[in-house]
Amino acid sequence: MESKYNYFKRDISWLSFNYRVLLEALDERLPLYERINFISIYSSNLEEFYKIRVADHKAVASGATESDEETVQSARELVEEINKEVTRQLDDRVRIYEQKILPALRKNHIIFYQDNHVEPFHQQFIKDFFREEIFPYLQPVPVSKDKIVSFLRDNRLYLAIRVYPKKEEKNKGEETKENIEKYTGECINERNDGEGIKVGMEAARPNVTDLRQPLYFVMKQPYAKVPRFIELPSREKNHYLMFTEDIIKANLNLIFPGYDVDSSYCIKISRDADILIDDTASSADLVAQLKKKVKKRKIGDVCRFVYDRAMPSEFLDFLVDAFRIQRDELVPGDKHLNLEDLRHLPNPNKSLHSLEKPKPMKLTVLDEKESIFNYVAKKDLLLYYPYHSFEHFIHFLYEAVHNPETREIMVTQYRVAENSAVINTLIAAAQNGKKVTVFVELKARFDEENNLATAEMMQAAGIKIIYSIPGLKVHAKVALIRRRGLNGEKIPSYAYISTGNFNEKTATLYADCGLFTCRKEIVADLYNLFRTLQGKEDPKFTTLLVARFNLISELNRLIDREISLADEGKQGRIILKMNALQDPTMIDRLYEASEHGVQIDLIVRGICCLIPGQSYSRNIRVTRIVDSFLEHARIWYFGNDGTPKVFMGSPDWMRRNLYRRIEAITPVLAPDLRDSLIEMLDIQLADNQKACWVDDKLQNIFKKRTPGTPAVRAQYTFYDWLNQKDN
Repeated sequence: MESKYNYFKRDISWLSFNYRVLLEALDERLPLYERINFISIYSSNLEEFYKIRVADHKAVASGATESDEETVQSARELVEEINKEVTRQLDDRVRIYEQKILPALRKNHIIFYQDNHVEPFHQQFIKDFFREEIFPYLQPVPVSKDKIVSFLRDNRLYLAIRVYPKKEEKNKGEETKENIEKYTGECINERNDGEGIKVGMEAARPNVTDLRQPLYFVMKQPYAKVPRFIELPSREKNHYLMFTEDIIKANLNLIFPGYDVDSSYCIKISRDADILIDDTASSADLVAQLKKKVKKRKIGDVCRFVYDRAMPSEFLDFLVDAFRIQRDELVPGDKHLNLEDLRHLPNPNKSLHSLEKPKPMKLTVLDEKESIFNYVAKKDLLLYYPYHSFEHFIHFLYEAVHNPETREIMVTQYRVAENSAVINTLIAAAQNGKKVTVFVELKARFDEENNLATAEMMQAAGIKIIYSIPGLKVHAKVALIRRRGLNGEKIPSYAYISTGNFNEKTATLYADCGLFTCRKEIVADLYNLFRTLQGKEDPKFTTLLVARFNLISELNRLIDREISLADEGKQGRIILKMNALQDPTMIDRLYEASEHGVQIDLIVRGICCLIPGQSYSRNIRVTRIVDSFLEHARIWYFGNDGTPKVFMGSPDWMRRNLYRRIEAITPVLAPDLRDSLIEMLDIQLADNQKACWVDDKLQNIFKKRTPGTPAVRAQYTFYDWLNQKDN
């Protein structure tokens, strides 16, 4: 039966979130290079979005794949809607970059050349730098509609160039041919298998019968050899920067002697990066598939062709025909593409201060001399990253390695850092004679190779590796230390349930939390979960909520409880913090609760398909926070008539998380830890610096500070609260 409720489209909602990221570049309270970094993050997010989400829709739109969720026509319409919204956002990105960022750089004595105008005192430097540092790595490749089609590599910048033979050479056809051969040599046409094929100029040469017909070339930018940004000699108190491609453009006449260079524009291709594997395959087959298919990620189908919007239509038409681009793959961009590279922009003005982010705290009760085991044996421990140091978790594992009563260490691996201290500690445990079992999720997108490499390294060290479950993805972030006394007596084992990955790098960037406990009921449930991952039994969980087992039924019970309270004239109250809210079934339950008068606050960073401001959602408010750290924790609060129930764990309320993954959520049972999570939620709802409402048009409406009230910047306010509380 069709729902009486409405929902935002998932991908349009995500674009609203990414636009909120871009808006941070407008915040003049932030250090300048922090604002520039948000443009980089916005651009990087958008690149991945096209590689995965848009590529999926295009596959459906073309009839290449089938979907239960959309038709060919609806997929085509959605791609068109996405491209339209992205084009609108990119217009704003251009304005922010050109009208806000570049003037702010100039104000701070950093001149970032953006056009053809270069000061006379830099012109010789640019020419010399080009000849010595760039020219040896350039290779223009002729483009012809009817002959050779060069393979454009994924997310690489190319310069598309149009030239004309000089007029005085219009009767020197043979000399023109010689010039082409001399200055382009043998072109390299990269096939889909990544190998280079040498193609002689006779095969690739454009038609030069009419010597004033335009000739087209593409030239890959040599960023593996030359930095994207070049620092030029300073002058008085001013510093100067320039894009490498602008230096190339300024010297194109040296690459094409005998030709008039008409124009040049940057282009790039984004390719489908999703890996389609047989999800029902055995572990051995899955490993073999991944090893083979990851290598082909860079040669997937085109999902967008980005070009400088200043490019003339006839120039663009030629490229579209030559590279067989579909019109729905065209996305107009700025003069400079791949602005994710701005995170590497040099800062020659050392007086520009950087953002003073909260420094990770080490709890005084958990210094290196104190046993975490002893502390957690007495009371539960809750850490908040990145406000607390992730070294505490490493110390927890290290203590397990050297504790003679440790029988087994069990951990899930979803995304780990390269050269991971977590992995190294687990290897040390195995070498120390401990039994170590690690469940490795190979299907963690873009981390497949790293996960596979670390799994093989651990296996070689004697660690028992359990690979992905057919048909499922394991997203739970849990660890279990099983112990037994040296004389066989029962002693506490330790459970750890987190909202974030076991990754010391992201633990400094993502806002997460992790719970350490010795509670027998949680330890027993977690052991049952690991047995399930090994395919040994169909477990019953008494305390943990586990997706595909008891999670949905318990969520429904909790929501029903708040509805009953509201119906009785008492306060029904729900606060849900997560990264994404998409599952229509659970959204319907929230709509229903709102209709009964339950007051609901949602703190959703990214996708939110629930529409506020409707008759059936009048009691629901949606808050979004974007700040120094990526809000990543999943925390759920249910008022329960004054005796709150608070949960934390790994899942968002996405269809995939609730029904197609293994996720683990724990109730926070210690009253003081429960209250600290509630305090964090209250601070985030009070944020009047970095929080915004998401309205019924998917607009980000910044919350305004009421006169006379304190400024609340949630991440920094909560850090200060923790610092005072813990010390």
